Amino acid sequence: MSTETRLMDLETRIAHQDKSINDLSDEIYRQQKLIEQLETTCKYLLDQSRQSAAAGSTNDDEKPPHY
Repeated sequence: MSTETRLMDLETRIAHQDKSINDLSDEIYRQQKLIEQLETTCKYLLDQSRQSAAAGSTNDDEKPPHY
């Protein structure tokens, strides 16, 4: 294998690795944004649940209004 061929093979491999690294970096960024959105949603839902529980009836034996 000539030096020129080896050099071309190495350049090709580096180009593929660079693309893979960039693709992975983009995916990590998208996933981090999704995680942040999910954390915000979870916090909101927990707050709503706590507020609802605090404002709700304290008598667990009370029948719902449709009875």
